[in-house]
Amino acid sequence: MKPKKNPQKDLNRNRPIYFLFGLLFVLMLTLAAFEWKTYDHSYDYDISMNIEDELTEELPILVEFKTPPPPKQIQAPPIIKIIDDDKEEIEDVIESSETDQEEKILEVSDIEVMDTDEPEEMSFMVIENVPVFPGCEKEQNKRACFQTMMNKHIAKNFRYPESAQEMGIQGRVNIMFVIQKDGSIGNVQLRGPDKSLEKEAKRIIDKLPQMEPGKQRGTPVRVPFSIPINFRLQ
Repeated sequence: MKPKKNPQKDLNRNRPIYFLFGLLFVLMLTLAAFEWKTYDHSYDYDISMNIEDELTEELPILVEFKTPPPPKQIQAPPIIKIIDDDKEEIEDVIESSETDQEEKILEVSDIEVMDTDEPEEMSFMVIENVPVFPGCEKEQNKRACFQTMMNKHIAKNFRYPESAQEMGIQGRVNIMFVIQKDGSIGNVQLRGPDKSLEKEAKRIIDKLPQMEPGKQRGTPVRVPFSIPINFRLQ
């Protein structure tokens, strides 16, 4: 026959609950130990590194002494020489500056008058009589006719270089030449993006016809003229 135990008297009945409370208490003590802080109650501090905000620099005291001016030198009075009036002094004889030679008077005929040279070169825009392009002899405005005939000449003789077309070279060639006193074309200067374009522009200028030279005050002069040629690929 087994002995009967009273469940109310059993000590192991609440053992898991006591274990949990004990474990929680231990964890709280451990956390409190880690978070516990201590402070030093001494309020002493080091002032060895403190620097004053303003530094005063002692300036030396300067004393200015005024020296008296140097004494003025006393000059001796000039010596006065007394001349006796009894002696008569002979003054120097003043010689005449006139000469016996006859003065030569220059006549106007003796002076050579230098003729002013006329200008050797005049700009196309300011010259009195512009060069006459063939076909503009009867035109009243010969300057405008010259421009028109130049454009027609360039359009008529223009030929795009094949080498420049293949390489895609295009641009502007600036040309300047001089219409000489005899109406011929000379001193051709070219400036462009490629030698082939400059060569073609030179060929067009070389085909210009003989012109009537420009005149300033009735005298033939050299007249520079400039014009651009645009090379564009379509």
